Amino acid sequence: MYHALSFLTGVVIAVMVFINGGLSEYYGIFVAAVIIHIVGVVFAFVLCAAQGKRIPPRQHQPLWIYLGGAIGVLTTVFNNFAFGKISMTSIVALGLLGQTAASLATDCLGLFGMEQHPFKRESFIGLGFSLFGIFIMMDRTVGSAACAALFSLAAGVSVVLSRTVNACLARHTGDLQGSLVNHLVGLPITIVVAALVIMRDPAAFADLSCPSVFSTQAWIYCGGILGVSTVLLCNITVPRVSAFRLTLLTFVGQLFTGILLDLCSKNTYPGTSFVGGIVVAVGMVFNLVYEHVSAVRKPNGKSY
Repeated sequence: MYHALSFLTGVVIAVMVFINGGLSEYYGIFVAAVIIHIVGVVFAFVLCAAQGKRIPPRQHQPLWIYLGGAIGVLTTVFNNFAFGKISMTSIVALGLLGQTAASLATDCLGLFGMEQHPFKRESFIGLGFSLFGIFIMMDRTVGSAACAALFSLAAGVSVVLSRTVNACLARHTGDLQGSLVNHLVGLPITIVVAALVIMRDPAAFADLSCPSVFSTQAWIYCGGILGVSTVLLCNITVPRVSAFRLTLLTFVGQLFTGILLDLCSKNTYPGTSFVGGIVVAVGMVFNLVYEHVSAVRKPNGKSY
C-alpha cells in the first residue's frame, strides 16, 4: 500500500506543478509562491479544525524539526536560479540525481532518526537504471552552466531533506498538523523572498499580465491544497518506505503524469525525458519483482 501511496505522491506533485504553473503565469513565480502558501495554511487549518486536531506545544523538540517548510522554499529558489541557464530536462535529471544521493545517504546512515536501510546487492539494479536514465536526460547545457547545475543538484537534495524533516515533525504533531506547520513556516519566508525580488526588480512585476482583480480561473488557486496533500502523503510514506525507493516511485509517478498533462494541454514534451523515465521505471519494476521473488523464496526474509 505504501508503495502505491509513494507513486500517488508523484501524481499529485505533477498536477500541483501544472496548476502552480498557471498561477505563476498570472502573478509571477514569487507572488504565486506566497498565494500557494496562504491557500495551504488556510486549507490545513480548516482540516485540523474540522477534525478537532490542534498543534501541540513545542515540548522541547529541536529547532530543526520545524524547518521543513523553510527547506521547501529553498527548493523553489534553487530551481528558479537554474531555470533558463540549463534545459528543463537537465533540471529534472540533476534534481533526481540530488534526490538519489540524499536518499541513499539517509537510508544508509539513518539520518534524522530515520530507520536505517543498508544498501542491498539487488538495489544496485535500480540504482544503475536510475543513473543511466539520468544520463539520458542530461544534455550539453549542463557543461556550459556549472553553477546552475549545482543549484539543480541542491534542489534535489533539499526535496529529500524537507520531506524527511517534515516526517520527523509529524511523529510529534500528527501527519495533518505537520503539513500545517510546514506551510506556516514557509509563508513568511516566501513573503520576504517576494518582497526582496520586487525591491530588486520592480519592472519585472510591472510587466505581468495580472490585472488588479483575482483570476476568474479558480483552479489555479488549488495548488496550495495539493501542497498540503503532498506533505501529508510524504508524512505517511517517509517513515515506512526507504528514501531511495520513495524517490524513484515519486519520480516515476510525477514524470509520466506530467507527460500525460502535457499531451492533454497540447504541449510538447522532450523525448529524452520520456526515454529516461522509462529506463528509471524499468529498473524500479525489476527491483520490486526481484525483491518479491526473494521474499517468496525466503518467507522469513525482510525486504524494503
